[in-house]
Parts: sequence; structure tokens; C-alpha cells
Amino acid sequence: MIKTYKVMLLPNNKQRTKLFECASVARWAYNFALATEQENYKNCSKFLSDCELRKRLTELKKTKEYSWLNDYSNNITKQAIKDACIAYKNFFEGRANFPKFKSKKKSKPSFYQDTISTGQKYKNINKTSKVKKLEKRQKRLQKKLSKKYELNKIQMDGGEFRYRKTNNIKKLEFLVLKMRRRLKNIRHNYIH
Repeated sequence: MIKTYKVMLLPNNKQRTKLFECASVARWAYNFALATEQENYKNCSKFLSDCELRKRLTELKKTKEYSWLNDYSNNITKQAIKDACIAYKNFFEGRANFPKFKSKKKSKPSFYQDTISTGQKYKNINKTSKVKKLEKRQKRLQKKLSKKYELNKIQMDGGEFRYRKTNNIKKLEFLVLKMRRRLKNIRHNYIH
């Protein structure tokens, strides 16, 4: 099972500038890959693989004109080139329209980064005393609720059982839900 976490970033001005720069680099790499693919297809009628395009980009990084690309992670350009190749391949296989170049105004600023760890480790929130206490209290409430349901069981004419909901059962159900919500919010806040 693959788990994903949504993380909300609150960058300061310097960090925000750096994020937009990284998004611009990704856009530039995507457009570079599309332009190279189109030019190559016109000349040779061949499709270039993303490995070939990355080799060309590496050669470009060695020149003085494109040395600014070395200031950013290669994962940004690598994924942008891969995305462009996938878009180009999807067009030729009839799954999508012809890929468009990304513009500053219309395209959503985004980039891929898989390296964002500082080595900092975080403790497991589920093993803290606060969460353990709340989980213990939740279990007690659930047991109490279960017993109340068993005491208020009514047998019908057909032999099946029905449960009568009393006000005490409703109160306990509310407390169990409240406890679940509280635990969920504690975990959610800790992740963020």
C-alpha cells in the first residue's frame, strides 16, 4: 500500500523565490525537451528517449550560457524531461492531444523533488503518553457502549434481535465520536 501525505508549506520570501525559480527551471526543461523532440522528428522522423534528452541537457550544462542550471537539483530537470517524453509518446499512441509548451502565465508552477530530507528524525506520535491515554479512554468508552447495546437488546417475533437506543447510548456514541475526532486531529496536526 502506498501512503501519501499532503504537506502545507509556509515559506518565507527567500524560500518562496527559490520555489518559483525551481518551478521555472522545470518549465524550461519541459519546453526544451518538447522543442528538441519536435526538431528531431522533423529531421529524422524519430522519437528521442528521455535518457538521450538528459544526455543533451548535461552537455548544455557544461557550456557557459547554461551553467545556471547547475544551481538547481538535477531531479527537477530529469522529471520535467520525463514528463515531456511521456506527453509526446501519448500523442503518437493516440491517447492525448499534441503537447503544448508551458508558459509563465498559464501553466501551474510545479516541480518534482525527491531529495526535500534534512536528516531530521521525528518521534512516533502514536507512542506519546497523551495519545496512549486518549486511546485507552476511547477503548473504555467503546466497551461501555457495547455493554449498553447488549443490555438493551430486544428479541423480535422472527427470532432476530434489535437494539433500542436510549439517551445514554446516544451520549456514549457522541463521546466515542468526539474521542475519535480528537485523536484524528492530533495525528493530522502532527503530520503537518
